[in-house]
Amino acid sequence: MTVTSVNSTSASTSTSSNSKSPLAALNSGDFLKLMLAQMQQQDPTNPVDQKDMLAQMAQFTQLSSTTEMSDTLSTISSKLDTLVTAQTSTNEALTSLAQKVADSQAADSSTAA
Repeated sequence: MTVTSVNSTSASTSTSSNSKSPLAALNSGDFLKLMLAQMQQQDPTNPVDQKDMLAQMAQFTQLSSTTEMSDTLSTISSKLDTLVTAQTSTNEALTSLAQKVADSQAADSSTAA
């Protein structure tokens, strides 16, 4: 029976977590709300250690920085893709133009001879 209740609990937990927004949607405001709620609900006779609180803040700051860096790298990547596409198009146009000029010169020299 214990196994059945654990399975049903985990199934309901996974269902409820799927209906909620993903963790990626959380921002610094959400973190501050959670931290404030944690501070309000802590036991006054046994408060959270300052080291733990600072560690949480440092982890969130690192996560925020990593997310921002990822967004910046994605932007750079898309701009580089655009640049490569433009350079490829320019190279193809120049190659085509050079071929037309070469063909035109060959046609002019054959008619002159």
